[in-house]
Amino acid sequence: MYTNPWRKDFPILQDERYVYLDSAATSQRPKQVTDAVTHFYETVNANPLRGLYEWSVGATDAYENARAEAASFIGAARPEEVIFVRNATEALNLAAWTYGRTFINEGDEIVVAITEHHSNILPWQAVAKERKAKLVYLECDEEGTYTEEELRRRIGPKTALVAIAQTSNVLGSSNPVALAAQIAHENGAVMVVDGAQSTPHIPVRVQELGADFFAFSGHKMLGPMGIGVLYGRMELLEKIPPFLRGGEMIEYVTRQDATFAEIPHRFEAGTVNAAGAVGLQAAIGYLKQVGFDAVEQQEVRLTTRLMEGLSKLDYVTVYGPKDPARHSGIVSFNIEGCHPHDVSSLLDLEHIAIRAGHHCAQPLMQYMKIQSSCRASIYFYNTEEEIDRLLEAVPLVREELGYGN
Repeated sequence: MYTNPWRKDFPILQDERYVYLDSAATSQRPKQVTDAVTHFYETVNANPLRGLYEWSVGATDAYENARAEAASFIGAARPEEVIFVRNATEALNLAAWTYGRTFINEGDEIVVAITEHHSNILPWQAVAKERKAKLVYLECDEEGTYTEEELRRRIGPKTALVAIAQTSNVLGSSNPVALAAQIAHENGAVMVVDGAQSTPHIPVRVQELGADFFAFSGHKMLGPMGIGVLYGRMELLEKIPPFLRGGEMIEYVTRQDATFAEIPHRFEAGTVNAAGAVGLQAAIGYLKQVGFDAVEQQEVRLTTRLMEGLSKLDYVTVYGPKDPARHSGIVSFNIEGCHPHDVSSLLDLEHIAIRAGHHCAQPLMQYMKIQSSCRASIYFYNTEEEIDRLLEAVPLVREELGYGN
């Protein structure tokens, strides 16, 4: 079998009793990332951007270096286009409550893909209600594919904004973001992209995608929890108001008014998560060292193994693309007659971790005419042996739930 050269870097994975197949929810972290966070706290732990003494200056430098690295990683035009937030959810809310509430008007249409995570639906629902705009949904085929015909049918002269994920967190399918952005821009609309599931797995170039806003989380791509990014095109960032107000995001305050700091600091109120940013920088460095070609090859190898194994069980339904290479390591499935929560609980007794439920994508579940599903999500640190353990456990789970095999 293929020997995984990266697994040794992940301390939590050294306990071979456990099979972790929930990386789409949160990835594991290599020691290089946790060491970087520890090093920050042990050497320059001070409030960035505020002090003039050595540690604070060091913390500021570390924080801004992380910003520059994140900007380069996604192909932003300049570091100032990267705003640090807690996660992709906060990033999308920032875009909605600043750009959306300022520029979307009564009668406008907001186009959202049916495959979206709730984080890229709920903010736009709220904006639509407040601004008296209309939500319009893009609909996909059973493999999660959006055709150009569908894009052009839904995105039109009334469209003010299009919100779509680059990769579905349920089906693993990649969406035609660049084409959607082109059509959106032809109609004068802004393109918002949820990159939470794509950024850990494929190279992202926001300018080539045509993204006006792009969100991703550190914790899904080997980084710490509590750090994420909203990329915004500078032309748009200069037009929108701050999201939060308070410390550090101001230039000058009087009793009645205030002037705001330069971009991006006006969008980063309060004490920032500098250690998280440093950890994200280390995660980016680790991913670059592994290389996205190697990430993709390992994920396709394991996804193919899993899908071929599940296809031999006539009581298992796998959702999404038929081609394993189009799944981004995500395999959602159901076992006939077995509730996904029961499946997940019984697999946990075997120390196999998968996700079960609606995956924060209830409109998609309704569209697929199911209530929930099991989801095994693979990353490059997984192994063939782990996939085989899941495949061996599935028939046993079904038998435990009262079905013969």
